[in-house]
Amino acid sequence: MGKLTVQLPDAQYDVHIGDNVYDLFTSKYNGLLQSADQVGVIADKRAGDLHLPVLLEALQQAGVTPKVKIVPPGEKCKTQEVYFECQSYLVRENFTRDSILIAFGGGACGDLAGFVAATYMRGIRFIQCPTTILAHDSAVGGKTAINLPEGKNMVGSFHQPSAVLYNTKLLTTLPPREIRSGMAELIKHAFISNEEWAELLLTEETFSNPSETWLSVELLKGIQVKADIVAEDEFEHSTRKYLNFGHTFGHAVEAVCGFGGLSHGECVMIGMAYSFILSERHGKVEASFTNRFIQFAMNNGYSFAPVMEHSFSSFLVYMEKDKKAAFGEMNFVMLEKLGKPFVKKVLAEECEEVFLELQKRIGMGERS
Repeated sequence: MGKLTVQLPDAQYDVHIGDNVYDLFTSKYNGLLQSADQVGVIADKRAGDLHLPVLLEALQQAGVTPKVKIVPPGEKCKTQEVYFECQSYLVRENFTRDSILIAFGGGACGDLAGFVAATYMRGIRFIQCPTTILAHDSAVGGKTAINLPEGKNMVGSFHQPSAVLYNTKLLTTLPPREIRSGMAELIKHAFISNEEWAELLLTEETFSNPSETWLSVELLKGIQVKADIVAEDEFEHSTRKYLNFGHTFGHAVEAVCGFGGLSHGECVMIGMAYSFILSERHGKVEASFTNRFIQFAMNNGYSFAPVMEHSFSSFLVYMEKDKKAAFGEMNFVMLEKLGKPFVKKVLAEECEEVFLELQKRIGMGERS
């Protein structure tokens, strides 16, 4: 079992990763559970159908019988309607400020459950039990949110979990799209932190079909990158923005496709290609590397179709509403080189130039 600690000025919690982490409910976290007058589970329907009995059995062995609220899978759960359904459920079931929620599902479910916990009676405790590769990123750091039709994660709060229990045994049932989604965030962590690690991932033959053993080691590296950055900048005033590499354009792709049309990670992969072209202009990234990255993504099943099927103006509408935009300028995370991120403002005119260049590069990749 792997473990690391997230240390913040006003909070500290542990992240556990392995195939037996739920045993901790009967040991390390039994006191936490017993301190609650109610324990609730907000579970993604897809994850719940596959694995909820595993969680419930572990909780029952710890002497806890939770109340379970099932929510739609993926981004469909991050709506105002589902959010208020969850809040009303907690009121009806007599949850109080002494209650605890457990988020059981992918990153979207964790975002929703975390925001429910952050705002129910002005904040209650919660535990992250992620079930996807993607959630190795979102389950750590305390960002919680729901979407609006106008943009992704527009309503949210910073609310740190009491613990993160990452059961890798549950990852073996993930479909290819979910694997691609999670691996995009993993390689993002490498790109912003360590050139050697990034290059190893780019040459990893099992990247799109990793083994549980290999994945456990790599995910812990990714979580460590996230934990270190969050410890330095909990509320995204400086270095935490680096975690948004690929996300400004990626979130726009998600919105244009309709949230859930492509997975979050698949959209981030497109966004990173976009940011690499920006990094050629403002950093020292070579065009040959960007082309290699695009080909790597295509070889591993990532689609760039939205870039070819939609106009730049379709994406610009959402980029201008991005939380990182200000005064008509968009803030992009770029790389001076692999492992060396920085943030720079970009005007809409240049964004369009980069978009057209990305279309050109994608066309080259498809023909090669």
